[in-house]
Amino acid sequence: MDTQRIGRRIAYWRDRRRMTQADLGALMGKSRRFVQSLESGERQADPRLSVLESAARALSIPVTSLLADAPGTQCIDGVELDAIRTALLRHDMLTGTADESAVEPLPVEVLERRLVHARVAFQAGHFASLGRLVPELLIDANRAAARHTGEAQLGAFRYLSLTLELTEGAAVKYGDVDLALMSGHRAVAAAERSQDPVIMASAARHLADAMTMHGQTHAAAAFAVAAAGRLESDLRARGADGLSVLGMLYLKAAMAEATAAASDDTRAAASARAVPDLLDQADGHAEELGADGNAVWTAFGPTNTKLYRVAAHVQLSEGADAVAVAQGIPNPARAALPKERRAHLLGDLARGLTQAGQREEAVDTLLDAEREAEEEVRCRPRTRALVEDLRLLGAGQAEGRLRALAARCGLPE
Repeated sequence: MDTQRIGRRIAYWRDRRRMTQADLGALMGKSRRFVQSLESGERQADPRLSVLESAARALSIPVTSLLADAPGTQCIDGVELDAIRTALLRHDMLTGTADESAVEPLPVEVLERRLVHARVAFQAGHFASLGRLVPELLIDANRAAARHTGEAQLGAFRYLSLTLELTEGAAVKYGDVDLALMSGHRAVAAAERSQDPVIMASAARHLADAMTMHGQTHAAAAFAVAAAGRLESDLRARGADGLSVLGMLYLKAAMAEATAAASDDTRAAASARAVPDLLDQADGHAEELGADGNAVWTAFGPTNTKLYRVAAHVQLSEGADAVAVAQGIPNPARAALPKERRAHLLGDLARGLTQAGQREEAVDTLLDAEREAEEEVRCRPRTRALVEDLRLLGAGQAEGRLRALAARCGLPE
């Protein structure tokens, strides 16, 4: 048994759980010195399984996480999602009031730097880090919004809303519908307090996404379109930021309608007819913008609108059409997108290829997505479900590559 490797794993998970060595020792009924020796690999040549089980229990992980030969991809786990949810359910967060902490509220500039760090991690496909970053950022942003005054308070509400959006985005990635919806609603409320139309529109597009995921597809589309109509004149005056979030509202409305069209809803046919018009609206704003960009972390522009066309075709089970649109995206334009967007496109393309019966190509496309942002493939329930579907359908000469991918996703044989 490699005691040093196991010790490093214990130290990794202890740090991820934000515990001190003394904290972990107390939970194990041991001293800080005991944990220090365990983490350094000096405790004993062959640590007893009972010791590892005790450490795993204190860290809320399976003991196999300490014994596995390779560390694998680290995804947000249930403990970290619970920490985010606990932060959202605090009294001060629910009421928007100041907590009882004697800690001074962070300056708006500090909130901005920390938010940028978290958003960059998200767009790089490093979702697991959000489990550690988001709870503290939520509490600090809410404290600042409650205690600051004047322009500083408006800025704090801006960053509180953007942090709640990020929370919604992480919840969508991990399939936590209720957390996504709760975060989306809170983001809209904070955005209204910011008095900033760009932030209002940004929050609205995230809530529309969460509503769609929650099955409220018609309400999601109507909400996004209403927000666009209400805010359009103000957004047009805000340049790239305004046009980007305006265009994203139409893209989210299109996806809501595509999701409704894929259901057995009595209005499915009408929803299907609405999708092309909404995508065309977004295309128009992208043409106005004139180039791809990443204003307000939207990655909005002509290329991203094509990504949403691919996603809409996939949602409508029009796999061949999705493949055709994806193949028409120039490689340089795709390469300029954030990693998360590139991996997301490849995941949608893999699903479109599966629908079109090109399952070997679908497997290889998923492997390309994994190389771009492995958490998008190995951690996201939606993509893991596609891996399972391909295993059931068969992937021809790609079977070996598919089995290896399924193992990296932690799927049972």
